[in-house]
Amino acid sequence: MAGLEVLHAWALAGLSRAQDALLCAVHWELVTQGYRCLGAGDRAGPNERKSELLPAGWHVDKELYTLRYQAQDDSQELLLKAIMVDTSMILNVMDRSSLQVADVTLNVADYVDPEHLDDFHMVYKNVEELRTRIVSGIISPFRTDKEKDNKKESKPERTVPPASHHDYDPLRIPPRQPPLSREPPWPSPLGPFAVGGEDLDPFGGRRGGMIADPRRSGYPLPGIDPSSGLPSRLPPGAVPPGARFDPFGPPGSNAARPNPDHLPPPGYDDMFM
Repeated sequence: MAGLEVLHAWALAGLSRAQDALLCAVHWELVTQGYRCLGAGDRAGPNERKSELLPAGWHVDKELYTLRYQAQDDSQELLLKAIMVDTSMILNVMDRSSLQVADVTLNVADYVDPEHLDDFHMVYKNVEELRTRIVSGIISPFRTDKEKDNKKESKPERTVPPASHHDYDPLRIPPRQPPLSREPPWPSPLGPFAVGGEDLDPFGGRRGGMIADPRRSGYPLPGIDPSSGLPSRLPPGAVPPGARFDPFGPPGSNAARPNPDHLPPPGYDDMFM
């Protein structure tokens, strides 16, 4: 705590117990967070001024310390009561405008060495932990939503690296890309490991499942003749190149036709059938 050493030297004459030194640390953390002390006691006295120092008579009662603080912009006024219970100090703070209350309990022996009250370099211990508990216990609860938002904005945002090929998710919808050709990019159905691949891994992009598709038979398909079903051919340019066009009739005579004997019924060689 920068500046606490100066405060300790100033208040050294009144440090007779460990709780006195602990209250000095609490007071200085409030000053560091933007508050100034108005005075001791519950009520305001004459000619009070906001100060970074502790007021006169702050250590008169060793079992109950009562101090009043005000923010530098006069937006808040806090009433601090430090109550000693056995070896612990209970810090109870109330916002006088909203009557909101916050408290925290500190074990004096965890943060102050009573054997070295006159030596600043040895009297305090676990200083960072003490600061964290004071801020989270009696300061953060009174911060406005705007102050909390500004504190969050000051933190750097964490960037998430792009997913690599090792992070492939089969349920992720791939980006839409224009087709490079009219035919889908199916792998060769004549591959030795293509059979049943789609059934075993439906999201893996493999083919060779139980559903038969005549367009994937492995043989070249005949070109589509837009004049099929007409008594004469269409004039040149009637169908622009690459245009989607449904022919008027079934494919021409050069198209592959089903073989009647491809799937004969049982007992087809029976002459009496």
